[in-house]
Amino acid sequence: MEKIRSQKDLYMKLLPALRTKKHELDAANLKFIREIDIWNYNKLYNWRDANGLTLASMVDNILNTPNALYADYKIEQIKKSDENENN
Repeated sequence: MEKIRSQKDLYMKLLPALRTKKHELDAANLKFIREIDIWNYNKLYNWRDANGLTLASMVDNILNTPNALYADYKIEQIKKSDENENN
């Protein structure tokens, strides 16, 4: 098995799952959510304190996280960005 040497390598390994979820989100009319948003949500809420993560479990997190959680996360990020611009 190929060793993952960096976060970029890991992102590239997970890119098919990220694209699949992005396609699902687009079909659900949540087109404002990007692949990087899906990645960042999972880094923050599913993987940050996890032990023994496997690629399979990470793919499972990406694909099985409810669309609404990704939408809420992205909306919160947009609000924070707007607040920072207005201050």
